[in-house]
Amino acid sequence: MVSNPRNSGYSMFIAIVNFGVGSKILKEAKKEGVSGGTIFLGKGAAKNHILELLGLDKVKKEVVLMASCSDIENKVHDILTKKFALHKPNHGILFSIEVNKVFGSRVCSANSEKQEGGSMEELKEKNDYEAIFTIVDRGNAEDVVEAATLAGAQGGTIVNGRGSGVHENSQFFGMTIEPEKEIVIILIEKSKTNDVVTAIREKVDIDEPGKGIVFIIDVNKTSGLVNVDNLL
Repeated sequence: MVSNPRNSGYSMFIAIVNFGVGSKILKEAKKEGVSGGTIFLGKGAAKNHILELLGLDKVKKEVVLMASCSDIENKVHDILTKKFALHKPNHGILFSIEVNKVFGSRVCSANSEKQEGGSMEELKEKNDYEAIFTIVDRGNAEDVVEAATLAGAQGGTIVNGRGSGVHENSQFFGMTIEPEKEIVIILIEKSKTNDVVTAIREKVDIDEPGKGIVFIIDVNKTSGLVNVDNLL
């Protein structure tokens, strides 16, 4: 008998907030049963002409990854959204994805309460968003964001990383150099995903060897999304 991976019972929360808020998000989430998390530094890259005029189009961000039991998913969303006013513009976004298996951490709290609002399948049916992750060489992330926004995205978050692919190393005075990478996270309506991914592939030649990789993840639930077009 093959188990259904959609009923794994684990969720991964990804919060993208302004610099300095990540530790507060993590602290509050732990009160609700999330066992812990990891905070990465990043920068926002919202392509909006008003933000550019104000010099706020590239803001330091923190990306918080937190794993938990899926039965507290709704509760964590609701509490963090209210506590950090994620329903208001420029306060951050929070989304959750399903995780098949988790090792190395006590993810589920013994006192976690059952969530209200339906099963994991019902959560996915209600949500109309996907997360696009693009990994490219350092310096190309801005091109990814530009292509994505022209295709309908409202921006993205850029996180620095490092590659270790066998085809990506170069030699400098006999030393192996691993080029730095940039990860672009874009939350997008499912109806726009194909257009955005196509634009990214064409802009940075993603299908060429060593140019990067794009992958798409279904999102269970989102908090803090604001339609920028309605603010202009």
